[in-house]
Amino acid sequence: MKRLTYVLAAAGAVCVLTMATAFAADNAPGIQQRELNQEHRIEQGVQSGKLTPKEAGRLEAQQARIHQNEARMSAKTNGNLTAKQKAALTHQQNEASKAIYRKKHNARQVNVGQ
Repeated sequence: MKRLTYVLAAAGAVCVLTMATAFAADNAPGIQQRELNQEHRIEQGVQSGKLTPKEAGRLEAQQARIHQNEARMSAKTNGNLTAKQKAALTHQQNEASKAIYRKKHNARQVNVGQ
Protein backbone atom coordinates (compact mmCIF):
# COMPACT_ATOMS: atom_id res chain seq x y z
CA MET A 1 0.00 0.00 0.00
CA LYS A 2 2.92 2.33 0.76
CA ARG A 3 4.24 1.74 -2.72
CA LEU A 4 0.91 2.57 -4.31
CA THR A 5 0.69 5.78 -2.27
CA TYR A 6 4.20 6.72 -3.38
CA VAL A 7 3.34 6.10 -7.03
CA LEU A 8 0.17 8.17 -6.80
CA ALA A 9 2.07 11.01 -5.12
CA ALA A 10 4.72 10.89 -7.84
CA ALA A 11 2.03 10.88 -10.52
CA GLY A 12 0.41 13.93 -8.96
CA ALA A 13 3.72 15.78 -8.77
CA VAL A 14 4.56 15.08 -12.41
CA CYS A 15 1.03 16.07 -13.42
CA VAL A 16 1.35 19.41 -11.62
CA LEU A 17 4.72 20.06 -13.27
CA THR A 18 3.30 19.16 -16.64
CA MET A 19 0.33 21.45 -16.18
CA ALA A 20 2.60 24.32 -15.14
CA THR A 21 4.64 23.85 -18.29
CA ALA A 22 1.49 23.69 -20.40
CA PHE A 23 0.46 27.14 -19.24
CA ALA A 24 3.97 28.56 -19.60
CA ALA A 25 4.81 27.29 -23.09
CA ASP A 26 2.43 28.24 -25.86
CA ASN A 27 4.63 27.18 -28.74
CA ALA A 28 3.94 23.44 -28.37
CA PRO A 29 0.39 22.99 -27.08
CA GLY A 30 0.08 19.54 -28.64
CA ILE A 31 3.12 18.30 -26.77
CA GLN A 32 1.81 19.50 -23.40
CA GLN A 33 -1.65 18.05 -24.05
CA ARG A 34 -0.13 14.72 -24.95
CA GLU A 35 1.91 14.72 -21.73
CA LEU A 36 -1.28 15.32 -19.76
CA ASN A 37 -3.12 12.56 -21.64
CA GLN A 38 -0.35 10.07 -20.95
CA GLU A 39 -0.29 11.04 -17.27
CA HIS A 40 -4.03 10.37 -17.12
CA ARG A 41 -3.56 7.00 -18.82
CA ILE A 42 -0.96 6.01 -16.21
CA GLU A 43 -3.15 7.23 -13.36
CA GLN A 44 -6.13 5.30 -14.74
CA GLY A 45 -3.99 2.16 -15.00
CA VAL A 46 -2.95 2.48 -11.36
CA GLN A 47 -6.53 3.04 -10.21
CA SER A 48 -7.84 0.08 -12.18
CA GLY A 49 -5.03 -2.20 -11.03
CA LYS A 50 -3.77 -2.79 -14.57
CA LEU A 51 -0.43 -1.20 -13.66
CA THR A 52 1.67 -2.44 -10.79
CA PRO A 53 3.37 0.19 -8.62
CA LYS A 54 6.73 -0.71 -10.17
CA GLU A 55 5.37 -0.37 -13.72
CA ALA A 56 3.71 2.93 -12.90
CA GLY A 57 6.89 4.25 -11.32
CA ARG A 58 8.91 3.42 -14.40
CA LEU A 59 6.34 5.00 -16.69
CA GLU A 60 6.26 8.13 -14.51
CA ALA A 61 10.04 8.32 -14.63
CA GLN A 62 9.91 8.07 -18.42
CA GLN A 63 7.39 10.92 -18.52
CA ALA A 64 9.61 12.99 -16.23
CA ARG A 65 12.60 12.44 -18.55
CA ILE A 66 10.56 13.61 -21.54
CA HIS A 67 9.47 16.67 -19.58
CA GLN A 68 13.09 17.44 -18.63
CA ASN A 69 14.18 17.04 -22.24
CA GLU A 70 11.49 19.47 -23.31
CA ALA A 71 12.57 21.99 -20.68
CA ARG A 72 16.21 21.71 -21.77
CA MET A 73 15.31 22.10 -25.44
CA SER A 74 13.08 25.05 -24.68
CA ALA A 75 15.79 26.75 -22.63
CA LYS A 76 18.29 26.42 -25.47
CA THR A 77 15.98 28.19 -27.91
CA ASN A 78 14.50 30.83 -25.59
CA GLY A 79 11.19 29.00 -25.28
CA ASN A 80 10.60 28.41 -28.99
CA LEU A 81 11.05 24.80 -29.99
CA THR A 82 12.34 24.11 -33.47
CA ALA A 83 10.60 21.65 -35.78
CA LYS A 84 13.42 19.16 -35.21
CA GLN A 85 13.04 19.45 -31.43
CA LYS A 86 9.26 19.00 -31.66
CA ALA A 87 9.79 15.92 -33.81
CA ALA A 88 12.22 14.48 -31.26
CA LEU A 89 9.77 15.07 -28.42
CA THR A 90 6.94 13.55 -30.45
CA HIS A 91 9.08 10.46 -31.05
CA GLN A 92 9.83 10.17 -27.32
CA GLN A 93 6.13 10.51 -26.54
CA ASN A 94 5.25 7.86 -29.14
CA GLU A 95 7.64 5.43 -27.45
CA ALA A 96 6.21 6.30 -24.02
CA SER A 97 2.67 5.77 -25.31
CA LYS A 98 3.60 2.31 -26.61
CA ALA A 99 5.18 1.48 -23.24
CA ILE A 100 2.02 2.55 -21.40
CA TYR A 101 -0.09 0.36 -23.65
CA ARG A 102 2.21 -2.66 -23.25
CA LYS A 103 2.33 -2.33 -19.46
CA LYS A 104 -1.43 -1.88 -19.13
CA HIS A 105 -2.13 -4.94 -21.29
CA ASN A 106 0.39 -7.41 -19.87
CA ALA A 107 -0.50 -10.22 -17.48
CA ARG A 108 0.57 -8.32 -14.34
CA GLN A 109 -2.23 -6.77 -12.32
CA VAL A 110 -2.80 -5.52 -8.81
CA ASN A 111 -5.88 -6.24 -6.70
CA VAL A 112 -7.40 -2.85 -6.01
CA GLY A 113 -9.42 -2.56 -2.80
CA GLN A 114 -13.05 -1.79 -3.42
